Amino acid sequence: MHGEKGYALTKLCELAGIARSAYYKWLKWTPSTRELENLKLAKEVKCRYDKRKGILGYRQMRIQLNRKLKKGYNRKRYYRIMRALELRAVIRKKRPNYVKAPALHIAENVMNRKFQADAPNQKWCTDVTELKYGNGRKAYLSAIIDGYDNSVVSWVLSHSNNNELVMNTVKKAYKRNPGAKPLLHSDRGFQYTSHEYQRLQKKYKFRTSMSRVSRCLDNQPIERFWGTFKTESFYLEKYDTYDNLLRSVRTYIHYYNNFRYTERLNGLSPNEYRQAA
Repeated sequence: MHGEKGYALTKLCELAGIARSAYYKWLKWTPSTRELENLKLAKEVKCRYDKRKGILGYRQMRIQLNRKLKKGYNRKRYYRIMRALELRAVIRKKRPNYVKAPALHIAENVMNRKFQADAPNQKWCTDVTELKYGNGRKAYLSAIIDGYDNSVVSWVLSHSNNNELVMNTVKKAYKRNPGAKPLLHSDRGFQYTSHEYQRLQKKYKFRTSMSRVSRCLDNQPIERFWGTFKTESFYLEKYDTYDNLLRSVRTYIHYYNNFRYTERLNGLSPNEYRQAA
């Protein structure tokens, strides 16, 4: 831009965030033998990475290219080059080490697999499930099921699996069913053993029940609903965006509550059975 259009070097360097001396040093720079070797190796790395469809990390890259080029380059060299090229293996990423926080408020399994209720809002079951969309992105669906009619009392879809997701699901259930005091059963996930959940329990005066460790059948109604939802809806479509997924979840739950008739409910839908009660 200085040579072709006559822009002042001082202003151009300010815009680029570099000193004028650095520009002149670069202007006179000639690559060393090692730098030329690294540039040549970088081309080989990019070519091999694309050829293997991104499955090579720097360790496998070192082994394969050293054999091909008959060289003895070390792992650090390949690591630096791949990092500079922003190339990462697409498989088997190392999992971060998390320190597991102790559960704050654990309840007994009061439900004890006795899910059948004599009236609405006596026994609720809740859980969170993971849903993938787009290019491996994740969303999280939280729901509450009523044991009386298997209706979805409330649900919330979110980008994050956090406390807010679960608290909003409970608040939404009570907005639709004010004054309900059910036995609310969940697993021992961090949201259900948190201080926030304990505060909601005191506010709405519901009783808590929690599954035993690694006993998914202790929360069978909601687990059965996840299976039904995924078989009849989620697995049948491809979701490019979060909005597409949200639209599909909303459509299915509306269908499930209002038009999915079952023999157990005398041929009625969950909401019809609920309204009859």
